[in-house]
Amino acid sequence: MKVAVVRLREAGNITVYLASDDLNVGDYVIVEADRGLDYGEILEINETSNALSLKKVIRKVTGEDTRKIKDNQKMAKEAIKICFNKIKEYNLSMKLVEAEYSFDKKKIIFYFTSEERVDFRELVKYLAKVFRIRIEMRQIGVRDETRLFGGIGPCGRSLCCATFLKNFEPVSIKMAKQQRLPLNPSKISGICGRLMCCLFYEYKHYRELAKGLPKEGDKITTSSGKGTVISVNILRRTVYVELEDKRIEKIVFDKNE
Repeated sequence: MKVAVVRLREAGNITVYLASDDLNVGDYVIVEADRGLDYGEILEINETSNALSLKKVIRKVTGEDTRKIKDNQKMAKEAIKICFNKIKEYNLSMKLVEAEYSFDKKKIIFYFTSEERVDFRELVKYLAKVFRIRIEMRQIGVRDETRLFGGIGPCGRSLCCATFLKNFEPVSIKMAKQQRLPLNPSKISGICGRLMCCLFYEYKHYRELAKGLPKEGDKITTSSGKGTVISVNILRRTVYVELEDKRIEKIVFDKNE
């Protein structure tokens, strides 16, 4: 039995569905979501033995479905203008980021960021009268906002969050230290202003390669005598040691050590 991990719309939740054999990663599909039909992209397909309670993927997106999705996206742009003007009129401390219609147009989701709790009840009442469908206001973080708009990271490549990352994992300064990166915020932060996501998924690799390596400042004994570790290259598993007679010795550790 196969299950598909699907991200709803462009910025929606990630949900798991039963998948047929003709589905592949990257396919856009129609699924049954909260109170109606929606569309999404398949991020993963996995084997499972316990998925009887899951809903099934209804079908792959057809040409007609694609035209409907594009029409919904055009309508969403107009909805953003209406919502933006009302936010300004109500003087709400929120930044409107994006809007999306569900595939069946039974719901419209407005995404926003804010530094504080926002009472948007009057705004929702107004929008419900205008659009006459279910209104959902969803507060997102700056990382979600960056994923929506995309961009180029400090590495010169498209942002991980906008291309292949499925979820945002917690990133800590400890991960930057493990990778011997400068602890300058401008060097280890992404364009969202938060610590770069790549610190998380590279951390495990660095941690594995660091096993068995001494740390800078450690006193060790080499074939040439005793010395102090002055530099460690984790990726190359190379250590430089300053010997007691001030000579520098390079030691390469085997990956299996």
